[in-house]
Amino acid sequence: MTTTQRTPVHSITSAITLRSVLGADAAVSGINGIVYVAAAAVLDSVLGVSAALLVGLGIFLVVWAAALAYAATRETIAPMAVREIAAINLAWVAGSIAALFLLDLTVIGVVWCIAQAIVVTAFAVLALRMVGE
Repeated sequence: MTTTQRTPVHSITSAITLRSVLGADAAVSGINGIVYVAAAAVLDSVLGVSAALLVGLGIFLVVWAAALAYAATRETIAPMAVREIAAINLAWVAGSIAALFLLDLTVIGVVWCIAQAIVVTAFAVLALRMVGE
């Protein structure tokens, strides 16, 4: 009789790698940044965010995406770097919550703001779990 040894998956993080989390974060951030910059004149009325703010956020997101991609491709990723990445992501979430109260967002803008805050929170939590936080 032969037996097959299996490694149980105890959590969602067992099936994903830190590199894939950072890579997905980089891709989502980069795409959003490019769209914010390229379509700011259209998105301002759709979201209720000024074109100038969208361009500024877009530029930040493109730079952030590059930093995330760089981190994701390192031979080793220091736990402190992961904590810093998570902290910046959580600062983005805090800014998103503030935007809900401070900006005159459209209904689509409110939904988008909440949706992207949830996604960014997920990236932060997954990254922290990868380093045992």
